[in-house]
Amino acid sequence: MKAFGDEDDGRAGSLSDINIWGRILRYSTRHWPALTSAVLLSFFVTGGTLALPALLQHGIDGFITATNLDGAARLAGLASTSLWYGLLVLLVFGTTFVQTIVLEWIGQTIMHRIRQDLFAHILRLDLQFFNDHPTGRLVTRLTNDIQNMYEMFTSVMVTLFNEMVRLLAIIVLLFLMNVELALLMTIFVPVSALVTILFARLARAGFRAIRRQLVRLNSFLQEAISGMTILQLFGREGKSLREFEDLSHGYLERTLSQIRLFGTFMPITEFMSSLATALILWYGGGEILRSRLTLGELVAFISYMRLFFQPLRELSQKYSIVQSAMASAERIFQLLDTGSRIAEPDRPIARPAVIRGELRFDKVRFSYDQHQPVLHDLSLTLRPGQAVALVGTTGSGKTTLVNLLLRFYEPQAGSITIDGIDIARFALADLRTIVGVILQDVLILQDSLLANIVMNSGRSRQEVEAILARTGMARFVGRLPLGLDTLIGEGGHELSSGEKQLLAFARVLCRAPAILVLDEATAAIDTESENILEEAIADSFRGRTSLVIAHRLSTIRRADHIIAMRHGRIVEQGSHDELMAAGGYYAELVAMDRHNGNGE
Repeated sequence: MKAFGDEDDGRAGSLSDINIWGRILRYSTRHWPALTSAVLLSFFVTGGTLALPALLQHGIDGFITATNLDGAARLAGLASTSLWYGLLVLLVFGTTFVQTIVLEWIGQTIMHRIRQDLFAHILRLDLQFFNDHPTGRLVTRLTNDIQNMYEMFTSVMVTLFNEMVRLLAIIVLLFLMNVELALLMTIFVPVSALVTILFARLARAGFRAIRRQLVRLNSFLQEAISGMTILQLFGREGKSLREFEDLSHGYLERTLSQIRLFGTFMPITEFMSSLATALILWYGGGEILRSRLTLGELVAFISYMRLFFQPLRELSQKYSIVQSAMASAERIFQLLDTGSRIAEPDRPIARPAVIRGELRFDKVRFSYDQHQPVLHDLSLTLRPGQAVALVGTTGSGKTTLVNLLLRFYEPQAGSITIDGIDIARFALADLRTIVGVILQDVLILQDSLLANIVMNSGRSRQEVEAILARTGMARFVGRLPLGLDTLIGEGGHELSSGEKQLLAFARVLCRAPAILVLDEATAAIDTESENILEEAIADSFRGRTSLVIAHRLSTIRRADHIIAMRHGRIVEQGSHDELMAAGGYYAELVAMDRHNGNGE
């Protein structure tokens, strides 16, 4: 298999990217009252946390060491101080709880909005985009990248502000309490800053490596699970397991490397905090002995100093989260900015009340990669009500014609018209109701059979039953346990390949298209279902233009006109009898089909 996810560089994003910050804040503006309340709550949390050491100082100097007070007064004072300390702890706890709930709500709501916007945008992108981008990478955008941004909203945006305020407040308080001790402690500030910056850079590289490996892992899993039939058919389970083990081991190694980095940084920070405590105890203890410092002031100073190192640890970790979140935000917004190559018309024409169904391809030229042409100035006309069959080997351009007709792709040259109107002038939704397509692969929703047939056509149950009766497909429904109410899809009744094709026919006929396209729709159908399908096909051909891409000779013979294609060009056309009598390319295809056992 290929090297998954190598296109994704896993970069860590730039904190100075004003455009990304602006877009993030735009998602936040509708929540400004909640954000404001979270900021105000952070002031309460910071104020309450910083008041605790002051209460300790008051209890020690005012009562424990206050020899001028009698024992009863000192005990009463300590009881009062302890009560206020307990109440303050409860206040900080309650405020932190409310702030956490507010931040979680903001984060979840914003991520829900971004996730909805992103998926809605993906639904509007053209098929070429999905050919160019692995499914695993798109899944990562909608899951892991969204989660990274959520982490930033909940644990960074206000919390980072909270830690910065606390850090600055502690520095001010330390200098107000004792300038000499504060200056002694500032020796550790440059060292702490250097260690924090070094850690942040190493953590950023680690997050980048983890993200790149995760994209590879997701892409591999998506391809392996979706292609499980092929893996088991060709006995590639062992090779796939080894490849997965390599990818998973790579992810494990990168994650453990990041854990080791955190495991190194935290003890270093704790060591510096302990060393600073030792120096403060040595110097502060001497000041107490010289009666230039009280015991309460020293205890409060040490408490503030330990609180000082906590924001440093938090800021370094949050910096890494921000780097990862900025990279995710950049990729998400880049995807949101990716426009579809298939644009809606600026002024779409209204769908005509009556569509005759004349379909014309005029000198159409197309290439998927701009280098190898698939269609070469192809011209083709289908008269209203005419059934035309396209035949040819794989790669001859048959399915490409269907993709162009539905505007999944745009031709590089030429035009496609319906009743003389360029299909680019129709709104995409209207065009895809005018043209109904029945594919070999049928999407099954986890819902009732009726819901799977109706989709968004708006047909009533009675109308669906009438269509099924008219086309002979009521027999197919009658075999199901609950008829139209039978639950199908994952966890429901399992449909055979033939039954899925019957469902696809019923689904398209509910939309009453003026032009019907059958793209290999009967290639994998069983004989029993084909007998039912004969009536459905006959009914669907009646009164509408039909374009058939099929291997089955019975389906091809039903067409009014047959076109043989090879390498993106029309090489023969005529009726079945005419082409067989000519003994050319079409006759070779029929002979090959009969040799393979598909002929009738």
